Amino acid sequence: MLVICPNCRSKNIGIIGPEQYYCWDCFIELSVQNDMLHLHEVEMDGSLSSLDDLFSDEERRVER
Repeated sequence: MLVICPNCRSKNIGIIGPEQYYCWDCFIELSVQNDMLHLHEVEMDGSLSSLDDLFSDEERRVER
């Protein structure tokens, strides 16, 4: 599956776990659940903040 970052449109995506990815260009974490991307910003303390509300369902949909 080719994952493209909906934030910066980069293909420079690394795998960090099953269905979990990291964009090396804009530094956000992506996970896939039910063919939808969930995006998170990694905070300074290591916690994650959701960015899902910044993108439409169409932008977050994963095509397999």
